[in-house]
Amino acid sequence: MTVPYSSTVITGSNSTAAASTSIGQQVSRSGPVKRPILLAGIGAATISTSPIFVVLSGASAVSTAFYRSAIALPVLILLAILEQRRHGRRPAAARVRAMAAGVFLAIDLILWTHAIADVGAGVATVLGNLQVLVVVGLSWLFWRERPGRAVALALPVVTVGVVLVSGLVGKHQAAQHPLAGVGYGVAMSVAYAGYLMVLRRASSQSPHVAGPVADASAGTAIASLLIGLLLGGLTVHPLWPGIGWLIALALISQVAGWLMITSSLPRLPAAVGSLMLLLQPAASLLLAAIIIGERPTLLQVIGATLTCAGALAASLASTRQARQAAPLADPAPQTTAKASYL
Repeated sequence: MTVPYSSTVITGSNSTAAASTSIGQQVSRSGPVKRPILLAGIGAATISTSPIFVVLSGASAVSTAFYRSAIALPVLILLAILEQRRHGRRPAAARVRAMAAGVFLAIDLILWTHAIADVGAGVATVLGNLQVLVVVGLSWLFWRERPGRAVALALPVVTVGVVLVSGLVGKHQAAQHPLAGVGYGVAMSVAYAGYLMVLRRASSQSPHVAGPVADASAGTAIASLLIGLLLGGLTVHPLWPGIGWLIALALISQVAGWLMITSSLPRLPAAVGSLMLLLQPAASLLLAAIIIGERPTLLQVIGATLTCAGALAASLASTRQARQAAPLADPAPQTTAKASYL
């Protein structure tokens, strides 16, 4: 389902997926990054392969969420240990919060995989961009951050885009279930927004990047395992090459892709960062057409464009509003260049 990082890093980022730039904002204190726009572009292209790996693996929704986080975890732990030597230990409370964020991500990833089955890899990834508006709404509800006029104008644009991209209007591909896909898309956006907001709180004012992502990945793996044990579905059939595609998903998208994104986004203007991340759903649509033969209709392409454009407008408007408010302490989560999915 479409993070970020790893994704947002997160990303990937769909790392465990994905962490968002809310984590990446902390990287700017860790050292310079050369050619950030190139790095962000490569990272966005990398995480766009995530839904393709999900489809090729043939794994169940629960298996996908569990294996991608569990496989990425050893690499993230190693990076977190190296990071700890430089920046010191993180508070226990922050680690617990990061693991709690991972529970939201587990739900998000499971719903995303169901959405892929119902509306296709490319379309499901586009639907993940709804999390931008969900974050705005939750910030208004919990932190009394009223959305600006641009966000209000973006909402109907995104709504129309979602209806078109889902296939509810016009002809849709065989075996697609557009209504169910929209339902999964909305639910996964709520879960992903919860992940971003909780992880933001866990990593606020900290230079650590790999540490919070490793803790969140552990939470995702544990939650997915428990869901699999309680509800079933924790299998990969056939074991090979399914597990091979899941390994590629974990290492290429979640770890490599989102590490590139979170290292580069803090060095880019918000507008550029948002645009770079919105390349991911567009690239996912293209890769789904080339590799697994998905053919979105013209209306779906138009819907994807409207959805991404509306999400971008809402993100940038919220960024400007947050800067004008200039909170002094414990800022509410921002929607600056949020990642889609990994």
